[in-house]
Amino acid sequence: MSARGVGRRAALAGAALLAGRASAQQAPVRVGVLTDESGPYASSGGAGSVTAARMAVQDFGGAVLGRPVEVIHADTQNKPDVAGSIAREWYDGGVAAITDLPVTPVAAAVQQVAQEKLRTVLITAAAVTEFTSKTCAPVSSHWADDTHALAAGTAKVLTEDGGKTWYFITVNFSFGEALQAEAARVIEAGGGQVLGGTKFPIGNTDFSSQLVQARTSGAEVIGLASVGGDQVNLLKQAAEFGMQTGGPQTLAGFLVYLTDIHALGLDVAQGLRFPTSFYWDQNPAARAFGKRFMAERRAMPTQNQANVYAATTHFLRAMAQAGTQDALAIGRAMRALPVSYFGVDTTMRADGRVLHDLTLYRVKAPGESKAAWDYLTPVGRVGATEAFLAINPACG
Repeated sequence: MSARGVGRRAALAGAALLAGRASAQQAPVRVGVLTDESGPYASSGGAGSVTAARMAVQDFGGAVLGRPVEVIHADTQNKPDVAGSIAREWYDGGVAAITDLPVTPVAAAVQQVAQEKLRTVLITAAAVTEFTSKTCAPVSSHWADDTHALAAGTAKVLTEDGGKTWYFITVNFSFGEALQAEAARVIEAGGGQVLGGTKFPIGNTDFSSQLVQARTSGAEVIGLASVGGDQVNLLKQAAEFGMQTGGPQTLAGFLVYLTDIHALGLDVAQGLRFPTSFYWDQNPAARAFGKRFMAERRAMPTQNQANVYAATTHFLRAMAQAGTQDALAIGRAMRALPVSYFGVDTTMRADGRVLHDLTLYRVKAPGESKAAWDYLTPVGRVGATEAFLAINPACG
């Protein structure tokens, strides 16, 4: 071949290489929202979580490192094998981060795949402490208030306020068991006493037996270690038993979403106590986000949906700071950068645990509510150092 032919071939090869690099640079950075789209956690996450992630991308400017950012989503069906399979397919296809992840087994399955693939996972819904205390990873962060924080947020304040005797109604799986165990430790450390408890299976429809046992226990506080549709049904039946407010026993929840209160109505939910680190009316920054979300979804955001927004924003900021899509570098940047969390003082620890204070709220009576979604009033506060476990040295 002539020198001229060799030169032309080299030029064409070079042009193809440059085109390939340009194409790779323009490929979107994908954030996957892996959520419950049709089951008991669809109202607290679901389509609202997808909206929250898209709002975060829009507010960030829609691009990072010169590449557009795209949000994709899928339904976990609340099955860990389904969630793990989707996560593996997404990560293999180039998805940069996965977020939401309701229920412990689903989040655990995806966290394991993220560790194997060295891709980012942002856990905003599942709540057990093990995500940072045992299965911590440099590519993982935990944004949901965990079981220790939820227990401290409810049990500590109510025990100090005079609720010394407790009885638990607990969902019979790892999340409920962890909540009850954590709360019992806090109650007993505060001079209180657990008089007993009863369990129920996921998807239970008749809580009359559990409620009768709780009422006859004589406990001052009935702790509801449950979540989602089960908890909504439990509270509805508690109201039918005349147990929701005004009686000698206080109902205390641990992981309660604003959409649960909306579904129940204030007539039923009034008087319930529970902790959270996000409520749309807690400060001006939260109200501004809530009103924008309301315009999109015709509902105020839950804590999980707010967490998705904050986590997605922080991930994109960290990627921009790191200057790369490498998850390990992004993880280091996430831990070094300050966390923007709706005007609340917030940090991320070396193990990926997001730290902030929790507020204990009481659900308002109907006459106290002044507007739509005006459901909660603060009754106590637990600082971050009390709410969250100390860091496991192996994770630091």
